[in-house]
Amino acid sequence: MHPILFEIPGIEFPIRSFGVMVVAGFLLGTWAFNRLVERHTDNPAEQAAGYASIPIWTLIGVLVGARAFYVVVEILRGGTVGQSYLDDPFKVFAYWEGGLVMYGGAAGGVIGGLLCSARHRIALWNALDLGLMSAFLGLTLGRIGCLMVGDDFGQIVPESVRSLPFPITVRVPEVLPEESLFGDANAGQILYATQIWMSANALLLYGFGLVALRLRRYPGQATLWMLLWYAIARGTIEAFRGDEVRGLWFDDSISTSQVISIAVGIICLALLAKNRGKRSPVPGRDKPGG
Repeated sequence: MHPILFEIPGIEFPIRSFGVMVVAGFLLGTWAFNRLVERHTDNPAEQAAGYASIPIWTLIGVLVGARAFYVVVEILRGGTVGQSYLDDPFKVFAYWEGGLVMYGGAAGGVIGGLLCSARHRIALWNALDLGLMSAFLGLTLGRIGCLMVGDDFGQIVPESVRSLPFPITVRVPEVLPEESLFGDANAGQILYATQIWMSANALLLYGFGLVALRLRRYPGQATLWMLLWYAIARGTIEAFRGDEVRGLWFDDSISTSQVISIAVGIICLALLAKNRGKRSPVPGRDKPGG
């Protein structure tokens, strides 16, 4: 739990652990994406420039979408956080203060990736299959960054299960590090380690995606299965979250992410059912190791 890794003399902003882990996750995801492109596309050499541009477009979309979604939700909720953005619009760009919504980032990343794919005439659904898998692998590191900064923390663990070890639970230091987002109320408490749960879920999704790519009957099928898994897992993990910054609705009984998880899950199930008999050529299927 080290929100600030180190400071460089003469630089106003310190190097934060969350930013470092996000960058590391992006690099890991980009590496995985390039490997997947080699195996699951028909002409990777001819489309190398286009595929190489997708991670950058996706990253921009993730950052814009995750922040924009959070800001809009907070404004719609009418709370003090949302009002602070109306009073000082420049706070929207204060990423270091926390406030990112995964589903908003996913939507922004998909839009960015699809725009890039369309521009370079790359098969959209195949690019989405490969890109989403790579994003989940990168997310394994990004969620560790959440733990280090104290974001997305879990509820206080009941007395009856406080003996559960890490990574099921995590003990918050009595004295919080500078700029920790755990909050003074959680100092010294034992919380559910929801950040690590989400990191483990992302890693499992990447492994599941590898299998789904080999078994898919049409481009886009792997995406639907991965999103369905994510919606179910994310909605479940949200029940153990303790941070109100993610947005709570209907008398604080359900979070923003749970509302979206329900919608995403229903859409994925409907599309999978609709396409259950579909067969389409899958890029790279006939390659060795494809």
